Amino acid sequence: MAIIRAPKSIIILLTVAAFALVTSTLAAVTVNQNFPSTGTIASSPNIGVYADSACTAAITSVSWGSTAPGGTTTQTVYVKNTGTVSMTLSMIASNWNPLVAGTYMSITWNKEGSTLGVGQSTAAILTLTVSPTVTGITNFGNTITISGTG
Repeated sequence: MAIIRAPKSIIILLTVAAFALVTSTLAAVTVNQNFPSTGTIASSPNIGVYADSACTAAITSVSWGSTAPGGTTTQTVYVKNTGTVSMTLSMIASNWNPLVAGTYMSITWNKEGSTLGVGQSTAAILTLTVSPTVTGITNFGNTITISGTG
């Protein structure tokens, strides 16, 4: 009975393929902690915050869903000037619960300092950013205040 020997190149190729398969399988089972959350939206007088571009469905909260450490999540809201003068827009996130969440997370938006004329509305993108070093938090809440000064 003759023994057939495989060339070394085939053995090396099979070894590399097996290693790649094991490595990709390990990467596929990596688990990240996600953070479900809800933010309460408050606004100053003469500023409305809405879920729709027609500004007919007023909203008072936003659900961020789950965001992994090091990740970002965005939500679009519509802001309308319901007052009688032009308004300069600003936004802050406060009242983090638990308090330490504000150390690891931030909320920004793309309308800081922009002006909204009387009766005008605009789409605003809120962005939640979670630090990759966050620990000890399983969910959180906060208050997002959108203000108009004019």
